[in-house]
Amino acid sequence: MAKVLLLNGSPNRHGCTAAALDEMIKTFEQEGIETELIQIGSQAVRGCIDCSRCKELRRCVFDDAVNEVAPKLKEADGLVIGSPVYYSSPNGTLLSFLDRLFNSTEHWSKQMKVGAAVVSCRRGGNTASFDVLNKYFTISEMPVASATYWNQVHGFTAEDVKKDLEGLQTMRNLARNMAFLIRAIADAKEKYGLPETEQRFVTSFPDGK
Repeated sequence: MAKVLLLNGSPNRHGCTAAALDEMIKTFEQEGIETELIQIGSQAVRGCIDCSRCKELRRCVFDDAVNEVAPKLKEADGLVIGSPVYYSSPNGTLLSFLDRLFNSTEHWSKQMKVGAAVVSCRRGGNTASFDVLNKYFTISEMPVASATYWNQVHGFTAEDVKKDLEGLQTMRNLARNMAFLIRAIADAKEKYGLPETEQRFVTSFPDGK
């Protein structure tokens, strides 16, 4: 059975972001997709210190939630990252977590794992936060799932979000589209295999020219 990993970047386990992700989980279950929700925003997660030890250890040098989630992501077919909006950006704890998660797992491919970002806000800053989260997918060969509106809900409380009928509908459509992409990619992988990825070139202009 296909599986989607969902990360809640809010410190509030039952807040606005949770309400959006819960709507997706219900739809995934209807689609026959297994889910696992992990609460990240309430954990103490430090940022990356660029020590590069993960290249040697094949895990982050700081043994916390990052190393717990990494093997779950490796086995998952899709990843949903949910976050509230803080100053037109995702939760800082979540960003520290994602920087270390994606950096410390560069030794294995995330190619064709389907990604989706979900943001919740009272009023503004949603599209800026949405853009930040999508960058993790688009640098990792992960197809990005979309819906019938940008993947966001509005409200100050979870009860407010439940009144955002368009936002909740977007979450359901997003989950359905994500389920379709996961199944389609699995079928194509079996028939054609994965696309070839060329050896990476790193452009740094060390000669200053």
